[in-house]
Amino acid sequence: MTEAVRFEDKVVIVTGAGGGLGRAHALLFAQHGAKVVVNDLGGSTHGEGANASAADKVVAEIRAAGGTAVANHDSVTDGGKIVQNALDAFGRIDVVVNNAGILRDKSFVKMEDADWDLVYKVHVEGAYKVTHAAWPHLREQNFGRVIFTASTSGIYGNFGQSNYGMAKLGLYGLTRTLAIEGRKNNILVNAIAPTGGTRMTEGLIPPQVFEQLKPELVSPLVVFLGSEACEETGGLFEVGGGWMGKVRWERSLGAGFDPRAGFSPDDVAANFARICDFEGAAHPKDNIEAMKEMMANLQKYAG
Repeated sequence: MTEAVRFEDKVVIVTGAGGGLGRAHALLFAQHGAKVVVNDLGGSTHGEGANASAADKVVAEIRAAGGTAVANHDSVTDGGKIVQNALDAFGRIDVVVNNAGILRDKSFVKMEDADWDLVYKVHVEGAYKVTHAAWPHLREQNFGRVIFTASTSGIYGNFGQSNYGMAKLGLYGLTRTLAIEGRKNNILVNAIAPTGGTRMTEGLIPPQVFEQLKPELVSPLVVFLGSEACEETGGLFEVGGGWMGKVRWERSLGAGFDPRAGFSPDDVAANFARICDFEGAAHPKDNIEAMKEMMANLQKYAG
């Protein structure tokens, strides 16, 4: 049987691919015929130090299995260098998987500026730098796939992860806007919120569960989202442990007031249960749909 998801003549960058999720992504892309740029600075999970061997080992694994890959040891904050490495090695770039990340977990009261800044720098600025450098090449060839790595800590919040949650949900905001901007050039952009048993989650998840959360159980979704077979864009997918599902925004129908007469905090209080009632909720797909209830309220009181 011919596989529908193949990557012959396609070049994929995977950041933070020296271990964990990124390594699993890189190996699976290579198994499906992609030429892979395995990026990893080789630092600790806290963003300290550098060690070239992590990326080199994954490249050796790919080559031993008959695949094609090169290692890149630049920081994601030097995203232009990573993209140039792909162009120098393979002459093109088709897929960007923004996976690199670190943790600096502390309760908000104990958070220091360095903890906040470094998490932002690696997750948000790093993903921006790599994707921004690749974007003109994707536009020029009228093809591209970009995957960002969000987190349930961003979607739902998690104690001690204000910096991480901020960065991860910020990446989904970037996903949504790039999905709009990229569509006309066949650049599709999606995000995953993975749960995997990796260096970054070890100690946070009970051992018996950790063993079931293999990074390899996340990568098939990432490889599909990176393929020509995928037509989805702007999506957010929770994935892990052999399960995956799509997340969407939901908003109550709300309560409307006369914009000319105005309303008071007491009016808000009196209607608060209705404002928070999700029965018959709306699921806006974009800014236009998001304005529907507000515009209906304005029309109701017009004239």
